[in-house]
Amino acid sequence: MTRNSVPFSAIFSLFFIFTGFTVQGQNELSLQQALQQARQSNPTLKAETFSVSKAQTLITTAKLRPNPVLNNQSLQLMQNGAMAPNTNWYNTQNQQLWWQLTKPIQLPVQRKSKINLAEKSAQFGQNNFAETQRNVFQQVAYKWLDTWTARKHLDLLKLAKSNVDSLVLTNQYRLKNQVITKTELERTELLSRQYEVQIMSLQRLYDNRLNELTFLTGSEAPVQPSEADVMLGDLPQNLQTLLDQSLQNRSDIKTQQTAVEVSEANGKLQKAMAYPIPELGMIYNPQNGIPYLGFYGTIALPVFSRNQGEIQKAKLDRQQADQVLGSLKTQIKTEVTNAFRSFVTQQQNVERYKKLLQQSNAILASVKYAYLKGGTTIIDFLEAQRSWLDTQQNYYDTLQNYRMSYIDLLYYTGTINQIAQ
Repeated sequence: MTRNSVPFSAIFSLFFIFTGFTVQGQNELSLQQALQQARQSNPTLKAETFSVSKAQTLITTAKLRPNPVLNNQSLQLMQNGAMAPNTNWYNTQNQQLWWQLTKPIQLPVQRKSKINLAEKSAQFGQNNFAETQRNVFQQVAYKWLDTWTARKHLDLLKLAKSNVDSLVLTNQYRLKNQVITKTELERTELLSRQYEVQIMSLQRLYDNRLNELTFLTGSEAPVQPSEADVMLGDLPQNLQTLLDQSLQNRSDIKTQQTAVEVSEANGKLQKAMAYPIPELGMIYNPQNGIPYLGFYGTIALPVFSRNQGEIQKAKLDRQQADQVLGSLKTQIKTEVTNAFRSFVTQQQNVERYKKLLQQSNAILASVKYAYLKGGTTIIDFLEAQRSWLDTQQNYYDTLQNYRMSYIDLLYYTGTINQIAQ
């Protein structure tokens, strides 16, 4: 090797010694384990749990009854000449008091409608949280897969460099014996240094994705993807079965169905609120020292306002919710259909690339053997080496697309939430 390449190689070795120590402390998580970890510790989900708890308080509020109302009116006689004989201004004979205790009477249909609306709203909050989980789980799964693929590309480049480095040593020996020219050795060394640069860049990319995966899972310790297979279970191979499963399991359609129920419950409440709320109570009224006891009652006469605007708004909300639900069902059919077709295509591509891998391995071994025996040139070997690496990298890219299409099916069918349990 050249004199200038020695310091770079030393720095490169020290870099991987350092990164090797940092990786040892990382926890390996399968895809399912990463999803389960995110369900418990993801920062976004931990914050959203408060929204679910707040939605439950709506039920408590709806069950509360109206408070009683206490009213006091005090009148004081101001003219001395009008006061009772031989009395002062603060004497009860010169005062009038009014004590009134009343309570709004909530109609049973109004109370029942309020509680029903609160329960539906709380259910909407829970389903909406499940939809947030589904989206977070997709992010975690994508990041897990991106990190896994980056590590595979990194391992692949290290393997390629190791193969080339072994050839460098061989060519150094062959050059001493004048079997090859100095140019052949330099070209082999050049390819090795190119791999060094690519490995360092890919190592940084891999480390960044590890940090992102750690954040998404909410883990306190660094994590990395394990070698466990991404395929967590066999999905139905029938498209109609997947569609039926999606319409039954997806959290967004459950959320929208609950939104329809919320709008229906709100409509019933607004109709109930058209009835006026009476207020009944008792009056204690001492006048000039003489006590009076009476009854109090008031009710609004529904002549002009009968809650017409809110009733009409509730009807429109229900129609809008029905429209959104219908559109969502069409959207789900489109998403699942496209995801299923992509999954089948990527599955076929992986099988095709497995055959290409075998061919590229055989070609590289044959060309390397021929080159070492003097049967071919360095150009042929370098071309075979690059072709082998391209085929290997394309295979892992294809495998990533295949596994991503599998994750998409889990996401679009709503199965990803069940896997994270």
